[in-house]
Amino acid sequence: MPLLPRRFERLKSVLNRRISDLTLLIENVEKPHNLSAIIRSCDAVGVLEAYAIFNKEKFLTFNSTAQGSQKWVQINQYKETTEAIKILKHKGFKLYGTSLNPKSIDYRKCDFNGPTAFVLGAEKWGISEEAASLMDEHIHIPMRGMVESLNVSVAASALLFEAIRQRQVANIIPEAGEGMSQQTYKEKIFEWSYPEVAKWCKSEGKEYPELNDKGEIIDDLPRTEKMRY
Repeated sequence: MPLLPRRFERLKSVLNRRISDLTLLIENVEKPHNLSAIIRSCDAVGVLEAYAIFNKEKFLTFNSTAQGSQKWVQINQYKETTEAIKILKHKGFKLYGTSLNPKSIDYRKCDFNGPTAFVLGAEKWGISEEAASLMDEHIHIPMRGMVESLNVSVAASALLFEAIRQRQVANIIPEAGEGMSQQTYKEKIFEWSYPEVAKWCKSEGKEYPELNDKGEIIDDLPRTEKMRY
């Protein structure tokens, strides 16, 4: 089925508000419900892509809680904690690890207007000692009850929405695609519009075709690939 113009406009309106310098790194969060809820929150606030440390012999599993949000938030999966953290730091992110320790500060006292990555750990154990040692800042969400911490998906949501609140106050929330590079925008809008063709291009080592203002593919493609859209 051809991509309808109104569908293309809807995709662009969402991508225009995506944010590339706000993300999450989740370490060994395996429960489908929690993972799904986390990715749904990422989509809700406009996170462009998230990161996961997960055994590559397993697959990230989602349930209905995600409501399909995993299609719109790219998840970069890594096997080693140090590898993922090295990549985030190379990209200029400041890493905020959620943990209860003497160095941990109230998350509301932090400035999340710059490149920010929240690091959250497994449902029962939190972030690993290895990850904790590599954090730029340790933060916690204050509790007033008997339980000392929130469910990991709820914590992720609280942190993300606080970052968005701060950015709204600072008037730095993207509205017209300025939350990412032009090249990234071009790639993402094609992948969202024609996911099957994008897969074929990647498998063949080809660049994505150009799109016109209506979202139609301009470049010529093999007939078999034209049947995919």
